[in-house]
Amino acid sequence: MPISNDHSRMRAWELLNEYTKSPSLLKHALAVETCVCAYGEKEAEQMGLSGAEREALVEKYAATGLLHDFDYEQYPTPEEHPFVGEKILAAAGWPEEIRVAILGHAEYSGVKRETHLAKVLFACDELAGFLTACSLVKPTKSIHDVDVKSVKKKMKDKAFARGVNREDITTGADELGVALEEHIAFCIEAMRRNAALLELDGRLAQPEA
Repeated sequence: MPISNDHSRMRAWELLNEYTKSPSLLKHALAVETCVCAYGEKEAEQMGLSGAEREALVEKYAATGLLHDFDYEQYPTPEEHPFVGEKILAAAGWPEEIRVAILGHAEYSGVKRETHLAKVLFACDELAGFLTACSLVKPTKSIHDVDVKSVKKKMKDKAFARGVNREDITTGADELGVALEEHIAFCIEAMRRNAALLELDGRLAQPEA
């Protein structure tokens, strides 16, 4: 893959689709991007950024969210993911901050999460998947019918969404320095704003014509 200076959200989406064909993995990438991007927008606001600077920061957060699992379908083992993906990104010239954040979202990588971006990605990854699962078990299959109380109750149900690591969700909130309830509410709101793209707006509950 040739080195490129294009590290946009669009390029990240194209790269994700080059390596990932699974609809569920693509939806997960979009859900994580949604939450990570919302934190990027909040960070830009707190930093007083505007114009091109704000756009660049938010774009970086969006690309990181999209790319965090882009290698997973082809390289799913802990020995491969996310290490193979990081090497692909490095060869293509993607920024170190993005690559280190992606490495850090896997606890077993041993890579410390030191930047706000890295902490946000880790905090949002498992939670975005969990909120999707919580939406899809609702009769409406809508994120609009998911609230903090029901999410926390589901987190205690070990039989529900077994693949989601609850400890990563709580650790992620701690690393961000926000209360778990606040983190859940923030991500629910972000996903509600993007419900149509995530197909969590109730359409999946509608009977086929």
